[in-house]
Amino acid sequence: MDLQHILSETFVASAEHHEVLGSTNDLARRRADEGLPFPRLITAEHQTSGRGRGANVWWTGQGSLAMSLLLPSESIPEEAGRSILISLVTAVAVVDTLRPIVETQPLTGGSVLLGLHWPNDVFLSGRKLAGILIEVLPNRAHVIGIGINTNNTAADAPDNVRPRVITLRDATGVVCDHVELLIGLLNRMELGLRALSVDPNAIAQAANERCLQQGQILSIQMGKKQLTGRCLGIAPDGALLIDTPDGPRPCHSGVVR
Repeated sequence: MDLQHILSETFVASAEHHEVLGSTNDLARRRADEGLPFPRLITAEHQTSGRGRGANVWWTGQGSLAMSLLLPSESIPEEAGRSILISLVTAVAVVDTLRPIVETQPLTGGSVLLGLHWPNDVFLSGRKLAGILIEVLPNRAHVIGIGINTNNTAADAPDNVRPRVITLRDATGVVCDHVELLIGLLNRMELGLRALSVDPNAIAQAANERCLQQGQILSIQMGKKQLTGRCLGIAPDGALLIDTPDGPRPCHSGVVR
């Protein structure tokens, strides 16, 4: 991992790379109080304790890309509800970074269908390709965790995970250059975070255009409540719009089925 090349080509101010790490997000949380230059990038080739939302775990197969970006509080708008938009900024950046790879290669097993699943996943041909985990620290610094199935293979995944995931290597036969992929991704994230301060509606619109759930019947678990209906897309504030018998309902958080 050529960290100097990444530092010279992106807005990242400091970086570190690990062959094996428990969780890049956990290390980023510890780094938040160490006085290191922000934004801080942490990458790993393999995670032994990768985390998803809630109690979910994230499988990090050998050859995949695991990263966390530690952002200072001043780079994040203070208005309520921005964390969901930060997740969408990240998802849009991941989709747009990976699209040239999947669209210029013959896809094994079917047509290319790449996009985001609100609020924090990227899917390719009906299977999960990447996941995002946003964590807000007490001082309002943000940790943006991203896991992308790049050069790993689903054949190595646990039995309960294998049917639900896809990797770029399996789908296209391409072995990605992680440095170039990171440079493209980080530059798109920088543009998206700047846009968030100026025109957050544009972020939601970009996410809506890439949302694969539109028209699907979804169930959203919100604490003890469950909402079921047809997905109408993503609202300007980043909420997921669900058509119900009582009219459209916005969901700002929840587990989507």
